[in-house]
Amino acid sequence: MPVLPVFLTYLAIFIAKIAHVTLGTMRIIYLTRGNSVTAAVIGFFEVIIYLVALSMVITNLDQWTNVIVYGLGFAAGNIVGSKLEEMIAVGYVNVHLITQQNGGTLEEGLREQGYGVTSTPCYGREGLKNSVQVLLKRKELPSFLKTVDSYDPRAVVSIFDTRKIMGGYFNRIKAK
Repeated sequence: MPVLPVFLTYLAIFIAKIAHVTLGTMRIIYLTRGNSVTAAVIGFFEVIIYLVALSMVITNLDQWTNVIVYGLGFAAGNIVGSKLEEMIAVGYVNVHLITQQNGGTLEEGLREQGYGVTSTPCYGREGLKNSVQVLLKRKELPSFLKTVDSYDPRAVVSIFDTRKIMGGYFNRIKAK
């Protein structure tokens, strides 16, 4: 096996470790969203990259700098993986809003934009509120939150990952 110059060895270990951790992040995301085939394909490449990077470190344990670069690649891989996951935004979320409004303008505005909205009255410390539930694609979340803020900047927002959706208004929208 040809010996790489020291800098290229560091670079190869660093990039391989970033790729390994990033793929691991993506594999877990797809697995938790119920897409096991995609997760398996990603896992196949993830383990190959892991073995290559690890073998470069293990075969040269006398060079402690390889271990440091491996650790730096791991840390950087976590950052890259989380940023990539935010960009891809796989899956759906359930957004629960507690609106300070009693008139329903937020709910009507969301419905006009095509969102399926379920609203029920509720009571908080300061009296009557509305509890609003909306299912949407994770990719739509940033624009959705801007819309909510434009109608009710004081709304309380909770966001939950949703694994599966069956029936209801949301499925009719997805079919279009």
